[in-house]
Amino acid sequence: MTEHLYILGHPVAHSKSPAMYNAVYGAMGLDWDYGFADIDDAAAAERFVREDAFLSVNVTTPWKPLAFKMANVPAASARLAGGANVLVRAADQLLAYNVDGQGCVDYLMREGARIADAKVTICGTGPTAVSIMNECVQAGAQRVLMLGRNKDRAQATVDGYLETYRELLSTAVMLPGAAPGRLDFSEAYQRAQLMFGSYDTSKQALAASDTIIDATPLGMKPDDPAPFDTSLIHEGQVVFDTVYGHGLTSLLRAARDAGARALDGRGMLVAQAVATAGIVCDVAGIDMPYDPDRLFDMMAQAAGFQFDQKERACTM
Repeated sequence: MTEHLYILGHPVAHSKSPAMYNAVYGAMGLDWDYGFADIDDAAAAERFVREDAFLSVNVTTPWKPLAFKMANVPAASARLAGGANVLVRAADQLLAYNVDGQGCVDYLMREGARIADAKVTICGTGPTAVSIMNECVQAGAQRVLMLGRNKDRAQATVDGYLETYRELLSTAVMLPGAAPGRLDFSEAYQRAQLMFGSYDTSKQALAASDTIIDATPLGMKPDDPAPFDTSLIHEGQVVFDTVYGHGLTSLLRAARDAGARALDGRGMLVAQAVATAGIVCDVAGIDMPYDPDRLFDMMAQAAGFQFDQKERACTM
């Protein structure tokens, strides 16, 4: 029987997910079909999830909070982020995960960016930003600073994350084990130095950052501005924008002009797909025959992305 998998959100017609997953699952000889579920209405999106006609769903804007709410077994990654971007059916259970952070940090580490013992700044306060913050904590960042337009909202987001972390430490029966390049869950909490602020009040911290990650929607439109004063960017920094699809964003253009290393979101997209394929196969009881590096290369090729090994930059 054919298993169905989807990318759920609106809009999704631009997504490379079907090409990436179908290439891998086809190479594995699985009778799995991955397609689009472009749904712009909340009630319709909820019906789609309740109908139970899928093995797995990747969830994108605007349905991550809905996916999290509808799952009855949220993994720690989803609980900490407050949103889910992967749903997997397991018997009568709907499991929820968030691989935004894992995809982001795995890609940055693949590219040689500093996360462990580094000063990392994250722009944004939504589930994607929180997921990335959590993964930076797990990767042993020296300091993680969350910035938003409103300092109080950034503080509330960090406080909410820490509250959930404490709940998991005190009540969870099974916590995630330490993945390669990550700290033990309890050790990460003890070492975490989390800060918050606004773009206007944190200029010195931005300039002192080793790695700056933009997890805001800014950049999705070609004329969008950068979220902060880009004159603070300088040589030696890594600047990463989760957005991709229409060339350099204002932020990445400024980063290149300043001599910083500029990376866009395509590599994160592929690394998220690698993480998702591993989760889905694990839940389905299927051995993944490819290691993460091979899987990354297969999916990048299927998406039409090329990574210049000399420049370590993503091109199309």
